[in-house]
Amino acid sequence: MSEKPKAPEPQTRMLDARSLRGLAHPLRMRLLAALRHDGPATASRLAERLGESSGATSYHLRQLAAHGFVEDAPGHGKGRERWWRAVHDGTAFNEQLLYDEDPATRGAADLFLHEIATIHTQEMGTWLGDAHTWSPQWRRSSDLSDFTLRLTPDQAAELVARMHELVESYRDVPQSVDTETVRIHTHALPRRSATE
Repeated sequence: MSEKPKAPEPQTRMLDARSLRGLAHPLRMRLLAALRHDGPATASRLAERLGESSGATSYHLRQLAAHGFVEDAPGHGKGRERWWRAVHDGTAFNEQLLYDEDPATRGAADLFLHEIATIHTQEMGTWLGDAHTWSPQWRRSSDLSDFTLRLTPDQAAELVARMHELVESYRDVPQSVDTETVRIHTHALPRRSATE
């Protein structure tokens, strides 16, 4: 029996100071997310989907291209339509960017993280508003949980790594007729108790 070919590893872009400054804009982050989640599109289609002008989406797509986040998507559309696609599947953030000596880089890092938190909040709000349109199976399969643990920094890092490994192990599962895109958010945040 032949072994099933393994799915390719997701391509992740590690942010450096320059690329972070090129990405850290709310519309650019939304455009990149839309291309990653929904596939190639034109500036006009993205503008309609995101409630923006096509001039704004076109400008910010060109900025994303200049920083290597998006590229032309040949083979889509007709005529002069310019289609764009995401170059990478995901983005990795180096927390040292928060402590960079350049205040512009620190500001971009702060904006980037706050925009990620905003996107997660929006996605949860969309789910809560649309949950009634999904089947009971999908409603039962969703989760909004939180846990409080007492951990050391090393234990918290181990927990995060193990959660990421578990999520990654589901990338290769076979597709079926009831397969949908599922967004997984993880947040592991230290919190000082009121008694400290």
